[in-house]
Formats: sequence, C-alpha cells, structure tokens
Amino acid sequence: MDRTLALGARTLAAGLLASAALIALPANAHAATYTISAIQGSTRISPYNGSTVTTTGIVTAIRSTGSSRGFWIQSASGDGVATTSDAIFVYTGSTTPSTTVGNSVTVTGKVSEYYPDSDNGSQSLTELSSASWTTNSTGNTLPSAVTISDSTVPATYTRTNSGGSINSFTLAPTTYALDYYESLEGMRVSVGSAPVVGATNDYDELWVNVKPSQVTSARGGSLYSSYTSQNSGRVQIGTLLSSTFPTATVGDTLSGATGVLDYIAYGGYTLQATTLGSVTSGGLAKESTSAQSTGQLSVATYNVENLDPTDASSKFSALASGIVNNLKSPDIVALEEVQDNNGATDDGTVSASTTLSTLISAISAAGGPTYSYTQINPTNDADGGETGGNIRQVYLYNSARVGFTSRGSATATTANSVTTSSGLAQLTYNPGRIAPSNSAWSDSRKPLAAEFTFGGEKFFLIANHFVSKGADYSLHSQYQAPTRSSETQRTSQASVVNSFVDSILAAQSDANVIVLGDLNDYQFSTTLTNLKGGVLTNLIDTLPASQQYTYVYDGNSQVLDHTLVSSSITAYDYDVVHINSEFSDQTSDHDPQVVRITP
Repeated sequence: MDRTLALGARTLAAGLLASAALIALPANAHAATYTISAIQGSTRISPYNGSTVTTTGIVTAIRSTGSSRGFWIQSASGDGVATTSDAIFVYTGSTTPSTTVGNSVTVTGKVSEYYPDSDNGSQSLTELSSASWTTNSTGNTLPSAVTISDSTVPATYTRTNSGGSINSFTLAPTTYALDYYESLEGMRVSVGSAPVVGATNDYDELWVNVKPSQVTSARGGSLYSSYTSQNSGRVQIGTLLSSTFPTATVGDTLSGATGVLDYIAYGGYTLQATTLGSVTSGGLAKESTSAQSTGQLSVATYNVENLDPTDASSKFSALASGIVNNLKSPDIVALEEVQDNNGATDDGTVSASTTLSTLISAISAAGGPTYSYTQINPTNDADGGETGGNIRQVYLYNSARVGFTSRGSATATTANSVTTSSGLAQLTYNPGRIAPSNSAWSDSRKPLAAEFTFGGEKFFLIANHFVSKGADYSLHSQYQAPTRSSETQRTSQASVVNSFVDSILAAQSDANVIVLGDLNDYQFSTTLTNLKGGVLTNLIDTLPASQQYTYVYDGNSQVLDHTLVSSSITAYDYDVVHINSEFSDQTSDHDPQVVRITP
C-alpha cells in the first residue's frame, strides 16, 4: 500500500473518532475494570476487543502531531508475565491529548484492534479509543525501559502457519522475535548501542539491528539472503520528539535510544523515541568502480526512480555525477523508471525527450560523454508505476565507443523477434519490445531488446523492469509465511524473457546476450531461476555473499537489480556500486551496477 494512502486512511478514522475521543462516557458502570496486561492478553488480539473497559497506568509518552495522536500508559509494576504487555495506546484521533508524561491516569475506553495496513496483512495495534480519563497523581517515576538486545531477541523471526494468521497463537517471546516484540507492545524500551542497518529516511526513521551476528554485509548491513533470513534483531527507530532527527548511514552506531514500542504499517514494530541518544559515524563512503579499458565494453543498469523534468535540477546533477564519477561513464547505461516529459501529470503525454535531453546535458556538464539514446514510448498508462508518469526503460549509449543501427519502426505494441543475417542472429526491430501483448506484462513495463556493436562483435541487450512487490505481505505480517502474490507475475515475465533469449541462442549459439535491470526479485527466487533457465549466469551470484545486495528495505540489504550474461561472455569484471541504498542522501533508492566485458 502506498504510504500516503495508509496515512490517509488513518486520517479518515481520526475524523470519525476525534469528536468522541475526549467526551466522558455516560455509563461507566458497564465499563469493567481490568489491568492493562489483562486487556492486552497473551495473544495478538485482546480478549476484550470491542468491549468498553477501565484501566489505570502511568503516561509514558505522548504523540501530539499528525492524525494518530494519543498517549501510551503503562502499569507501574506490571504482572510479571512475559506473554502480556503492560502498556497500551490511548487513541485520540486528531486531538492532542490533555495529559502529561508522568501522570497516573484512569482511562475508560473501547478496546479496539487497529490494523495500520490491512490490505497488506499487517498485524494490529491494541488500543483504547473513544476514551475519557481522570488524573490520579502527577510526577510519577516512569516504569523502567526494557532493553531490547542480542540476548533478549530470539534468533528465529516468527512462527509459521501455512500462510494463515498467527493472531490466535499464545505468544512465545523467548522463541520467536515477532512474539517478543508483540509482548512489549506499547511498553518503554531501549536499544542501548546498536549498529545502523538502514539509513535515515524522509520520514525521520532509521533501522538498527541489535544482534551483531546478523550484521553480515561487507559494509555493515544485514543481508536478506533467503526467505527464512529475516534478521530478527532489526528494529525501526522513529521519534516523538520535535528535535532534529539524526542523519545516519549504514555502518553507523546509534546509542541511547529509548521510547515506546509502537506498531506501524511501514516497518512494523517501531521504537518511537522519547530520547534519541547519539549517532557515531562508521565512516562509510560512496563507492566508485574502475574505468573500462579501451578494449572493454562497459554496460550499466540504473533505476533512476521516477525521473522527470519536474524533479529538482539537483537530482539530474546528482545522477549525472554518479554516472560519470562513480560508474566511470559506461558505454551503455540501461535506465529504469524514466518518466515522460511532465511526470505524474496524467494528460496523455508519453514522450520522454525532455527528460532524457535534460539528463544527457547534465552528464555532459559533469564531464561525461554526450550520450545518444534509444527507447520506445509506452502506451499511455499501460505500464504501471505512477499514474501519468509512463515509466519506461531507456538505453543511453556512447556512440564514440559503441555502434547502434536503428532497424524498423516498432511501437509500444510491436513484438520484437529474432531473425538471422549472414548466419548471425539479428533482431527484427532495433530496438523492440518483447511480447508486449502477453498477459505477463499487464500493467507492467515491457522488456526492451536492442543490438549494439563493440570491437567487431554484436551484443544483444534486454532491459527489464519487472512488476513490483507492492501487493506482497510484509515480513512482519500477521500471515506467516507472508503471501508473495506479485511473484506469480514476475515468474511469468522471467519465462517470457528466457524464451526470447533462447530464440537468440537458437539463431546463434555463441551470441553475446546481456539481460539486465530492476527485476524486483531476489537472486534466490523462482523468478531468477526461470530467467536463468540454464543459459544465463546471474553475475550477482559471482560476488562474495557479503557483497550481494543492491537495495536496502526495512533494514534488510537485498538484491532487486541484476545483470545476467550468456555463456559466450566469459571475460568480465562486475561491480555493484553502492552509492544510494546505504545512505540518507539518496539520488535513487537503488544502487547501480556495471559489468566490463572483454570481447
């Protein structure tokens, strides 16, 4: 679910409930009194869900901004039972609650289970809504914060239930990390000193991992290397403070963060800090690759994240600098997420000429070559992505280094094919899209196949941007194992591309084929297995395991972008160039990669 839409849904709920949030309930005689831990219960769902109850606790934190305002209360002593949280959130909608941290309050409200992202199978946050309260005393000492640490967080991330909900299971906080975090829902917690594994984002959030054994990438991140390698020690850090949030990079260390453990749509269990502590730099620097030699063909792939002329000039300059200085001006750059000339304005515009000329000029100004480009305009609003943006793949190429000869006049709906010329494979259209009418590409980008020449040899490139993971359930979903519904379409897309590669190799068994782009799936996925099909090598697999990542999401360093080559390409240098995913000052959320091929 889009982050803005999720926040909008919460705003709507706030509008419906805010007017009632501070009104005293008329009949407290029917509001039985329970301890907070009894209300929370020993499963994810309160045994009193839907009932009006009364309870008492100390105010430990207040959210006074946004559409999800309220405060947390925690029992002064707790019940000593590991499976039951001793705290709960009191939701006041868009109204700032009139209470103070340290107050002991008696609250009457309706127990409800709020699902921050029900469309994507999120867990729920147990809360009291339509609440009224009275203050019993002020200036109380807050309950001690529970330290979330290597020794307290189980190594196993979650139980599974054949894809079904785990809501009804009694929590096992010493066995499963998700159960451990749920058992602390709403309570004061601290992470002490922990490595940063996800950089500060635009929403004032970052990720740490409290388990050192799970900090496995070469540069200080936590590798997501299989569907069962979720990295249980990851905790998102947000803030309830008005002070400036720290800017952190993967490899830094955050010390002294203390707050309450919330549950939100994006990231799941989140320490909402009332004390942020400090960040110690790990000194991580952005990488630069080696320049290609005169006799090497350099080919890169780079998702430029919805690039269009309405973006700030600084984005074009930063992309240009990355291509010139960090990628060393590759001979060919396959770009993904190039938008049309007016971006998200949905007026039928499909040309990206201004977008591309602006980028090419910026690259030239940064000291790079004046690239030429080839691409095919998509059918309006037919390829997914941001409505009106008409994202597509584009090849930039340095005509002083590589040859390109246009062939035919393919449109968005023209299917490319393979023929032979003088005994060598040849594309019918150069460039041309692969099977654009195939249902595998419904509401998704169509692959773009093109031929280039270098050093007297022909190279077939297929630039891809497979369908996104947006419909998949999160790792912290209530449904375990989480549904990966989008994978079905990607596996079909991979099979279609593999069949096209087979047709090239059937026409010329030693053809040089490069398949590359943002495939939105992992190196260990069925998608990549289908794409390789026994005829392609995925170059990410040739790197040491600690270097296998191109993207950081929810504190997991993972692979979404790939470069694959046919067996005739044997002499190469391959590099994922980490300039974005680990840093807060991202030009894109993806890292580019480059392969230098010696024909």
